[in-house]
Amino acid sequence: MTTAAVVLIDGFEEIEALATVDILRRGGVDVTTASLTDSQVVTGGHNIPVQADAMFADVDVQGADVLIIPGGTTAFDEHDGLKKEVVARADADKYVAAICAAPMVLGGLGLLKGKNATCYPGFEKYCEGAVILDAPAVVDGKVITGHGPGWALEFALSILAEVVSVKKAAEVRSGLLLDGPNIP
Repeated sequence: MTTAAVVLIDGFEEIEALATVDILRRGGVDVTTASLTDSQVVTGGHNIPVQADAMFADVDVQGADVLIIPGGTTAFDEHDGLKKEVVARADADKYVAAICAAPMVLGGLGLLKGKNATCYPGFEKYCEGAVILDAPAVVDGKVITGHGPGWALEFALSILAEVVSVKKAAEVRSGLLLDGPNIP
């Protein structure tokens, strides 16, 4: 079974994290949410407490098919343990996905040099060496980036298409009525 790890830290963008978890689970991915704080209850940027599945230290981040970093805060970029895992994944040519402000983590580590990417407006300066595209989601090799909260579903569907299949992503998209209403 395909697996994913979604990291959470206080201030994370709830839409980006939870929509991604939801979409991936609908697509049959075994998703584990991992707290980067000292508690399994992590509070999002809009004061929504979320119970993470596990503590980050207890999750096999390298064993996951994809590591996902939602945005909402620059605190992800200050977590040394997360950055160490991101570098290890990049060195092993494994998927890393980041949306909104989170591509700054990848940019600061030099992982976006020469890659197409997207991010929240104003964070382009942190995506060192990236070719920034104005797109909902961008896949370049094993790096997947998303524009922001309004595009969280497209970001998640892009991840699903990469780690499971385009067919499964299309099935989930259809079930969510993203291609328009089916009203006779």
